[in-house]
Amino acid sequence: MNGSSDSRRRLFGISFAAITATSFCFVLRAMVVDEWGVAFGLSETEKGELLGVGLWPFAITIVLLSLVIDRIGFRRTFGFAAACHIVGLGILVTASGYWPLYIGTFIMALGNGAVEAAANPLIATLYHEDKPRWLNRLHAAWPLGLMLGGLFAIALGGAVDWRVKTAIMAVPVLIYAIALIGQRFPVSERVAAGVSYREMLKEAGFLSALVILSLMCMEIGRVAGLPGWAIVSAIAALTAVYGVYARSAGHPLYIILVLVMIPLAITELSTDSWIVSLMEPEMARWGIEAGWVLVYTAAIVFVIRLFAGAIVRVATPLGTLAAASALAAIGLFWMAGANGAALLLAATLYGIGKSFFWGTSLAVASERFPRGGAVTVNVMAGAGMLAAGIVGASLLGTIQDRSTAAGLAAYDRAHETRLADIYLADGKQGVFGSYRALDAAAVAEAPAAEKQAIETVVVEGKKGALREVALLPVLMLLIYLALILFFRSRGGYAPVTLAATRGEA
Repeated sequence: MNGSSDSRRRLFGISFAAITATSFCFVLRAMVVDEWGVAFGLSETEKGELLGVGLWPFAITIVLLSLVIDRIGFRRTFGFAAACHIVGLGILVTASGYWPLYIGTFIMALGNGAVEAAANPLIATLYHEDKPRWLNRLHAAWPLGLMLGGLFAIALGGAVDWRVKTAIMAVPVLIYAIALIGQRFPVSERVAAGVSYREMLKEAGFLSALVILSLMCMEIGRVAGLPGWAIVSAIAALTAVYGVYARSAGHPLYIILVLVMIPLAITELSTDSWIVSLMEPEMARWGIEAGWVLVYTAAIVFVIRLFAGAIVRVATPLGTLAAASALAAIGLFWMAGANGAALLLAATLYGIGKSFFWGTSLAVASERFPRGGAVTVNVMAGAGMLAAGIVGASLLGTIQDRSTAAGLAAYDRAHETRLADIYLADGKQGVFGSYRALDAAAVAEAPAAEKQAIETVVVEGKKGALREVALLPVLMLLIYLALILFFRSRGGYAPVTLAATRGEA
C-alpha cells in the first residue's frame, strides 16, 4: 500500500475532481457547438473538427508527459493541466470565429491530456492490488462531469449566451487546482519497482509509437498545411528515434490493445461529442431537450463504473469488454431507428456497454504490462483520444454532410426540384476529403415546405451516422473474443505483478 489510507483517498479525490473538470468542459463545448455554428456560420464538418480538436491534442500531452512524468512528478503535471485549462478558457470566451475557437479548444485539450497523464499512473500506483476496480472508479468522474455540465447547459437554455456557458467551465478547474496545494504524491509503481527507463519504453515498443505518431503528425500536418512528404518524414524520423533507443517493437498483445482502443474511443467519445446533435430531431418530437439523452447515459455510466470492480472480477477484464462491446453495438443500431420509448431503451443499452470501456481497457494494459509504467497506460489512452478526435468526430460530421448532400440530390430527382443547387454551399475540404455542406443562412430563409424537406433529409443523415459507428463495437467484440481464446490456450488471463518497495516523494 502506498502511504496512509487518508493520503490515498485525498490523492484519489484530486484525480477524480480533475477528470470531472475535463468532462464538464467537454460536454459544455458539445452542447454549445451548434450555437457556435449559428454565430460563426460553421458547417457540420467544421463543427466536427472543433469537437475533434477537443480530443486529439490530448495525446500530445499524455504521451509526451508520460515520457518525463517520473522526473517532473504528478503535482507539476496537474499544475500544468490547470494552467492550460485557464488559458484555453480565456481564448474561448473571447473567440470571434473558427480559428480562435480551434486554438482555445486545442490548449484546453492539452490540459485534459496532462490530467490523464498524471491520474492514470497515479491511481494504478496507489491501488496496484486492484487496478480494474479503482481505474473504473476513477473514470466514473468522466460521466459525472458530463452529467453536471449537461444539467448546467440545459438549465441555462438557449436564452443564455454561449460565452456565459463557456465561462462556467472555470468552476471545476479551480476546484481541483486549489486542492493541489500542499499535497504530496508518491513515486510511480515502475520507479518504486526499480524498472529502468529503457525497459519501460521497451514494453510499449516502436510499433505503438508509430501508431501514435502517425495519427498525431497527420493531423498537425493537415492543420499546418504541410506537404505529404514532410509528414511521412516526420513520422519515420520520430519512430526511428524511439526504436533506436527502446530496441523493441513492443509486445504483440500490447500492440493489439493499442489498436483496439481506436474503435473503442470512437464508439464512446466521438459518439458522446455528437449525441446531442444526433438525437435532437427525435427528442424534439417529444418536446424534450436533446441534452437529456447525454445526461441519462452518463448517469448510467457513472453508477456502473463505481461498482464495476465486482463485475470485472467475475467476468474477467476481457470477458467484460467483449460483453460491453456487444451491448454498445446493439444499443447504437437500435438508437439509429428507434422512436418513442424504444429510444430510451436503446440509449440504456449503449450506456451500459460503454460504461466498461475506458477504465477496464487501461487496467488490462497496466495489469499485463506493469513494467511499462505510465507509458503503456497512457499510450493506450492517447491512441484512443487521437482516434476519437482526428477520425471519429470529423467522420461523424462528414457522414452527415455527405448523406445530406446525397439525400437532397435524390429528393431533387424524385420531385424535379433544385434544393441541392440552392442550399448546398460550394465544396469544402476536411480530413476525409472534399464535401458539400448545407448553407445555414440560406436554409434559414427557405420556404416552409423546402425547409421541411431539408429537415427530413438531415434527420436521415444523423441516423445513418449512428448506424455506421455501430459497426465499430462489432469489430471490437470479435477482437476481444479472439483474445479470450488466446489466453485460455495459455491457462487463462492473470495480472502480472511487480515486487517493489514503495515510498513517497
